[in-house]
Amino acid sequence: MARPHLVALDVDGTTINHAGELSLDVRAAVRAVVDAGHHVIIATGRSIPATTFILEELGISTGYAVCSNGAVTLELDPAEDKGFRVVEAVTFDPAPALNLLRDEWPDAVIAVEDLGVGFKLSAPFPDGELQGELRVVPWEELVAEPVTRVTFRSPTGTAQDFLELTERIGLHGVNYAVGFSAWLDLNPEGVSKGSALEILRRRLDVDPRHTVAVGDQRNDLEMLQWAARGVAMGNAPDEVKAVADEVTLDVDEDGLVPVLLSLL
Repeated sequence: MARPHLVALDVDGTTINHAGELSLDVRAAVRAVVDAGHHVIIATGRSIPATTFILEELGISTGYAVCSNGAVTLELDPAEDKGFRVVEAVTFDPAPALNLLRDEWPDAVIAVEDLGVGFKLSAPFPDGELQGELRVVPWEELVAEPVTRVTFRSPTGTAQDFLELTERIGLHGVNYAVGFSAWLDLNPEGVSKGSALEILRRRLDVDPRHTVAVGDQRNDLEMLQWAARGVAMGNAPDEVKAVADEVTLDVDEDGLVPVLLSLL
């Protein structure tokens, strides 16, 4: 076969559609690429519980996965109790950024990742947006300890509002990405899907020319730029398409499938 590639796949809006559905064609294409000997690595902003659910759906039980926008890396191993072990968890102090954001947008709700468990919340999030154990806690507890990821969400704003907000206040000491709605993810400074994938590329001894990444959102920008072949989904914002090497079909048209089949 051709030399093994590292194939990094975003989840929401890329591997599964916005209704949370995994098509049979996408699942079959992922399986075919894995069976061909390529390293398929899920790279997502999702927490560990939400990522392992997708891995089970795809039938991927070995290799690696990148969660929390690059802050957490899992090594998959069926012999482990939970089917994985955490090999990397990069944390940061969320208090300075969260205090700044709360002053600017008082009605926002905040989720602080509780690694491997779920999230601590300032107030309830809409049903289905977060997976794992969800607990509403006092503000002091939200900002008390270093964390891998924070999500800041507004029920009244838009993605454009958040883009303008981050420019206006200047967030320092963190990496951040605005989602397709009024959703802002904060991670440790310098940490992204791309930075985590580069560590795994070296660990797996994959030639940089044999890296492929597919994604659809602003938290995929570094990953698409990192890959030798960065592919944006047809449903991606223009700024994501602009950094990609190519653009495939929309997620509702199974745009991931032709990209994967091209590796066989």
